[in-house]
Amino acid sequence: MSTGTDPLAPLAQLPGVPDAVAEVRKAVDRLYGHRVMRRRAAEVTSESALRGARASAALAGADWPLEEVRRRSDFSADPQSRTVGAALRIAAESGQLLSVWRHSPLQVLARLHLLAVGDADAAAGRPRRAGEAAEELFPLELKPVESVEADPAAGTLVPALPPAPGAEEVAARLDQLSRLLVARAEGQGVGTPALVVASVVHGELLALRPFGSHNGVIARAAQRIVLLAEGLDPKSICPAEVGLAELGTDAYRRALAGYLAGTEEGMAAWIGHCGRALRLGVRESTAVCEAMQRGMV
Repeated sequence: MSTGTDPLAPLAQLPGVPDAVAEVRKAVDRLYGHRVMRRRAAEVTSESALRGARASAALAGADWPLEEVRRRSDFSADPQSRTVGAALRIAAESGQLLSVWRHSPLQVLARLHLLAVGDADAAAGRPRRAGEAAEELFPLELKPVESVEADPAAGTLVPALPPAPGAEEVAARLDQLSRLLVARAEGQGVGTPALVVASVVHGELLALRPFGSHNGVIARAAQRIVLLAEGLDPKSICPAEVGLAELGTDAYRRALAGYLAGTEEGMAAWIGHCGRALRLGVRESTAVCEAMQRGMV
C-alpha cells in the first residue's frame, strides 16, 4: 500500500454511503454535546458498554433482560450464561486495548477471544487451524424475514450464508486487514470515514469467522474499537450492538449477505445497515443521558 492510498476510499462514494456517514456524524455530535456528558461521561460510557454487551449476547442467542445482566455475578452455569459473560468481559476490556490495536490488531483479536473462552480452552486466542470448524453465526436454513423499520427488503427470504473460509484463507485475509488498519494508524488513508472502516472490519470478521467460537461478539467489539480508534466515538458511548439487535437478526443476516456478495449494492447496503444500527445506539445513549439529567439514574 503506497503512502496516502486507502483501498477503502471507493466505498465511501457508493450510493447512499455519504448520506449514511453524514447522518451518523450528526447524531454522534449531538450526543457528545449533551449537557450530561460534561459531568458524567464516564457513567455514560459504562452504561453503554453494559447495554452493548447485553445486545451483542442477544445477537449470539443469549437474549437476557438488561436488569438480569446487571444483577448477575455468575456467568458459568450454562451456554447462554457463558455467552453473556463473554460479551461482558470483552466489553469491559476492549476500550483499554486501543494502543495495542493501533500497531497489532491481530493481537487484540486474540485477546478478545481469550477473554471470551478463558485460558482453559486449548484454542483460546488463536485462529482456527486447518480442519477446525467455526460456530455458525446464524441458522443456515431459509426463513422469512420479519418486517423491520427502514428496511425496504423486509418480507423476503434471506439466503443461507456460505460456510466459513478455510484456515489458509482466513490467515491471509486477517493479515491483509491488519496491514490496512496499521497503515491507517500511521496516517495513510485517513480521509475514509470511520463508519466505512468500522463496517468493513465488522463485516470481514463475520465473513472470516476466524475463531472456533464467539466470532459475532468479537466482530462487534472490533467495530466498536475502530470507532474509538478513528475518533468518531472517542468515549465509546455509542452502542451499535443495541441498534443491530433492534433492527433484528434477519436484517443483520441479510445485510451481511450483501457484504459477502462483494457487489457495490451489497457493500452499500451493509454500510447503511451499520450506520442505522449506530444511530439507534446513539438514541439509546441519549435516553440514558436524559434519564441521568432527570435524576432517574
